Amino acid sequence: MTIQQTQAEVDQWIKTHGVRYFNELTNMAILTEEVGELARIIARRYGEQSEKESDKNKNLGDEMADVLWVLICLANQTGVDLTEAFNKNMEKKTARDGERHKHNPKLK
Repeated sequence: MTIQQTQAEVDQWIKTHGVRYFNELTNMAILTEEVGELARIIARRYGEQSEKESDKNKNLGDEMADVLWVLICLANQTGVDLTEAFNKNMEKKTARDGERHKHNPKLK
């Protein structure tokens, strides 16, 4: 599935099941909440904090998909074509950082 198809699928789901999009500010708060949930799992599963029993059954992929869902909602309701935005961002990163990381002694 392409990013464009994913944006269309989310939009169709919202129109069919969700009544309407939450406003942009509400979705920004929800995105922050979802990123926090993802960060909690990563910090405890891969970081130095010990993982709580209640977090051990949390699905990392599902938490990432929650973040992606809300980000796509924000893109849809603000008129952002994520495919176009991603492609431009990759061009920017390549022009700016195409060689920089190869010469970083911290990464060797």
